[in-house]
Amino acid sequence: MKHIFFLLIPFLMWSQSNFEKAEKFFQEEKFEQAQALFELYLKSNSGDLKTIEYLGDIAGQNKSWDKAIAYYKRLKELKPLEANYYYKYGGALGMKAKDSNKFKALGMIDEVKESFEKAISLNPKHIESRWALIELYIQLPGIVGGSESKAIKYSNELMQLSTVDGYLSRGHIDEFFKRYELAEKQYKKAIELTGSKVSYYKLANLYKNKMKQPDKAKSVLEVYNKKNSR
Repeated sequence: MKHIFFLLIPFLMWSQSNFEKAEKFFQEEKFEQAQALFELYLKSNSGDLKTIEYLGDIAGQNKSWDKAIAYYKRLKELKPLEANYYYKYGGALGMKAKDSNKFKALGMIDEVKESFEKAISLNPKHIESRWALIELYIQLPGIVGGSESKAIKYSNELMQLSTVDGYLSRGHIDEFFKRYELAEKQYKKAIELTGSKVSYYKLANLYKNKMKQPDKAKSVLEVYNKKNSR
């Protein structure tokens, strides 16, 4: 038995080395090289959750939604209590729906919602799923389940979990419905709270692209750059 183990050591080391190389390629956004090595690694480690997740993420980067859905579905089956797998599955399914014809998309919407809701039920502090549901509810027409009030409900939940996400999400909703002055106030509150890059860029984008005030947008970015150049 010992002899068999020692014979396996070089193979195990080679396999682990492939995973580490693939991970490095992924971090460098060399997705094609990463995919080839992850697929090789998966052949001998078929239940490795991290490898499957990486392959799902790569498929998503390539907009290969069917592949991404298949990988994330496999993750859900292997670890059915992991919230993030439902979130990623719902996201990939939502992107496929967006790229599909209207009739096909309508048949997928309920499962998209259920996936995000399942992620929240498994992890009540799951911020990304609430953002996804907000986007879904404001983008969908009311006739097929769109609802500003439901989007606001999830924005209010975000406010309880992360105040800055609460302000940003409420600003996003106001911006979507062309309530630009209200959105401006929300983004300013987010800036006052954390001074995050996202907050400044959201406000600058609002000024430049929606309120047609490029000078204000420039001023906002100048303030951000000045604060972060010290």
